[in-house]
Amino acid sequence: MIFGKYLMDSFFAVTAPGLEALTALELRGLGLLPDAAPSAQAAGGVSFTGDLVALYRANLELRTASRVLVRLGSFYTTSFSELRKKAGYLEWGRYLSPGQPLAIRATCHKSKLYHSDAVAERVAGAIADRLGKPVQVRKPGGDESADPAQLVVVRLADDQCTISIDASGELLHRRGYRQAVAKAPLRETLAAAMLLASGWDGRVPLLDPFCGSGTIPIEAALLALGMPPGRRRRFAFMDWPGYQAKVWQVLLAAAAARTVPERPIIQASDRDAGAVRMAQENAERAGVAHYVQFTCRAVSAVEPPGVPGWVVTNPPYGLRISQGKDLRNLYAQFGNVLRAKCPGWQVAVLCDDPKLLGQMGVGLDSSLSYVNGGINVRLARGQV
Repeated sequence: MIFGKYLMDSFFAVTAPGLEALTALELRGLGLLPDAAPSAQAAGGVSFTGDLVALYRANLELRTASRVLVRLGSFYTTSFSELRKKAGYLEWGRYLSPGQPLAIRATCHKSKLYHSDAVAERVAGAIADRLGKPVQVRKPGGDESADPAQLVVVRLADDQCTISIDASGELLHRRGYRQAVAKAPLRETLAAAMLLASGWDGRVPLLDPFCGSGTIPIEAALLALGMPPGRRRRFAFMDWPGYQAKVWQVLLAAAAARTVPERPIIQASDRDAGAVRMAQENAERAGVAHYVQFTCRAVSAVEPPGVPGWVVTNPPYGLRISQGKDLRNLYAQFGNVLRAKCPGWQVAVLCDDPKLLGQMGVGLDSSLSYVNGGINVRLARGQV
């Protein structure tokens, strides 16, 4: 695809803790990050460079990132007057229109300018100086149902100020399909990370016997079918003065034209009939209802396909259960089912308690750690 020449910019794909390596792997798969760029990965995300097309593709295609930022500039500053002056040199007009509401999120660490509200105020003044009109500033995370505010991210660390503008808008885990949720839902980005980290190739069968509202099987279907997670939602860059709607439509059309060699076998079940109903509704909104077999059944009643595949699941644990409930029998039973019905299968289980994983009686590598709903969890992987 040839779109002409666009300016090259610096971007940062923000991730949840522990997902940086997977996001870097995704960017390399999209051709947006050279193989010889190990320094691009940092705590909290991955840096990459590209043009307008790269920015659009990253938002459209990334499954494990939380948002994509455009780096507007980085400079040394130790005074508020210097901050306002240098921030005013940045190219705000490429991303903001006069009168557009803003949300400025500022953080300060080991810097002479340590008052985040005052830093945000000076940056707002710099934007007004550049655009020639006062700006309307809202608090980050406020009600944006009527007129979304453009997020500006300011980070001061060791007197070095980095200013970025958010290209995503709503966090990228909000694909738009999950309106019905069961208890303690799993974020779509973490579900996608589980699938990628498990090594599932999208061709062999996949089983989730604790599917809840269906996030893992739906993300699996999107992954196997090559459907971009962002194809049915809006992004902040669509409100920028330089937004190229034709470029976006070409990218959507190219994604829609992808073909897969064969339909994946994805089975999902849960003992909660209400959760299964929610999962089916979510799958319909995601456009993958015909690719996932949903059933209401206990884990002991699962009927996996006759050929080996992958079990990727998020069983109850921690805050996902009633306080005081003993889950040891459930995990022991889960292990018994795996050995009886899934010999030779690969398994990936998200859990916060090594003792519960030990009840399964399956050799598991639990070296990968993530955060799910504020809980530190492990993705335990192995072969039955």
